[in-house]
Amino acid sequence: MALHTELFAAMGTACEIRLDAPSAAQAADLAARAIADVRRLEARYSRYRDDSDLSAINRVAAAGGTCEVDAETAALLDYAQTCHRQSDGLFDISSGILRRAWRFASGELPDPAQVAQLREHVGWHRLRWQAQRLAFPEPGMELDFGGIVKEYAVDRAAAQLAAAGVRHGFINLGGDVRAIGPQADGSPWRIGIRHPREPGALLTTLELGSGALASSGDYERCIVIDGVRHGHILNPRTGWPVRTLAAVSVVAPLCVVAGSAATIAMLKEGDGAAWLGEMGLPCLWVTVDGACGGSLLDAPGAR
Repeated sequence: MALHTELFAAMGTACEIRLDAPSAAQAADLAARAIADVRRLEARYSRYRDDSDLSAINRVAAAGGTCEVDAETAALLDYAQTCHRQSDGLFDISSGILRRAWRFASGELPDPAQVAQLREHVGWHRLRWQAQRLAFPEPGMELDFGGIVKEYAVDRAAAQLAAAGVRHGFINLGGDVRAIGPQADGSPWRIGIRHPREPGALLTTLELGSGALASSGDYERCIVIDGVRHGHILNPRTGWPVRTLAAVSVVAPLCVVAGSAATIAMLKEGDGAAWLGEMGLPCLWVTVDGACGGSLLDAPGAR
């Protein structure tokens, strides 16, 4: 058995798969199958591709109307609905339309009037979902699975590799990770969590023998004006960025759970840490003022 590492790019980020297999050829074949599925999901749910299933849904959403979706898309919509309820409406996949105002590469804040106008088309309550029929009674809406699909792809890759007999593996899609058991020698995988304010620096390093870790923060896309950081995580009720937490990392059995929980905590602002505690999820959080907390600070191997 030898450790095989496959580096690739997908979903707009750097990705990595590591796994042990009896031969390098078998490891490469297993990794290739997992990567193909990641890219399949990217093709299906990318908002940047006109030929994606998501773009087809959004054409219906923009015009107003009804469409039927397949079982996989229905499962993602069901999960999005669950997140919406768990977050008291803060996790809302219809809020992606706010990107039309928030152009982070511009370095400028949007026109408040445009934000307010776009908010009129945001809200899970504005659509009708009953598997497998999705209806948009009001035209002008848009959906975005960006807060779910990458994490779902991690879980799919892990399940596929485990079903093929992999017992020691690690999937990392742009910081959303899942461990398929420990390393071959029994030691856990060591995962660095980036510092939200110091580029290239780590906040801490954690050990993961199984399960998933995902992070959410205001550092990936942001605008800094007069020393104030305006990140890409937008409150659907206001149309403006959250301002309390700088970053949240969560450990959970599934990556999709870890990722959505981290995002919900960011959206809950001052209540985010308490909500994670109520959910019983190991976490690490950092405020915009630099305060740190969470059970992962005291986890074995943290440093």
